[in-house]
Amino acid sequence: MNIFKKVFAFFLSLRTTIWLFITLLSLFLYGAMIMPARVEFQGLFVQPLFTWMNGHSFTITWWLWGAIVTMAFMTANTVICSIESLMKRKSARQWLLIISPQVVHIGFLFILLAHLLSSHGSYKATAFAYKNTVLPLPTGLDVMFKELRIDVSPTGFVREWAADIQYFQKGRHIKDDSIMPNSPSFMKGFGIYIKTVRAAPFPVAVIEISREPGAWCALLGGTFFTAGIITLLILKIRREDAASLKAG
Repeated sequence: MNIFKKVFAFFLSLRTTIWLFITLLSLFLYGAMIMPARVEFQGLFVQPLFTWMNGHSFTITWWLWGAIVTMAFMTANTVICSIESLMKRKSARQWLLIISPQVVHIGFLFILLAHLLSSHGSYKATAFAYKNTVLPLPTGLDVMFKELRIDVSPTGFVREWAADIQYFQKGRHIKDDSIMPNSPSFMKGFGIYIKTVRAAPFPVAVIEISREPGAWCALLGGTFFTAGIITLLILKIRREDAASLKAG
């Protein structure tokens, strides 16, 4: 029981939060300095984080493992502090003021979860696509670029571009779609993006295929984080205004 209390007190301590933050900041600062100098880190931007880390020596990845462990401790610190704060609520009138920081914490935790999911299951690949090019997806689907449509100005500049695509599964056509800049196509968790095109000597497009399993978590976390911050600011302003009126 004493050990449990000591662990609980450790995660409740503000000093723990500060030291965890300093540790994480130091690890990221070290990584920012070493990454440009090591060729091994070039693959980090095209592979899921854990896949890349498992393929390299601990002498290269130790600071990333350290950052993951530190963030795990920060997660525990956040959860325990939130539970302790809610348990000490004083009245229903203060409920919003108490819950708002916890909503911010929930947003923070969802953002961490988003990074964890994407670090494990993300996917990114780039390819060139011509008319009737067929690209296989990791899900077993095939996407065929039926037509590339490029609008070229009289002066030779590309103004607009798009691609008509078709999805096939085991040779069976299942869906038609169209992709344009900032308007990708999604199928079974994968996004098909058309990045740029070249009109001459024949139409060709640069295609990016990606999957971000943590995207929904990041959106949810950002929503909670923003809502908590805005609510907290409004309540603080109202509280200060009420105190000013009483003092006046």
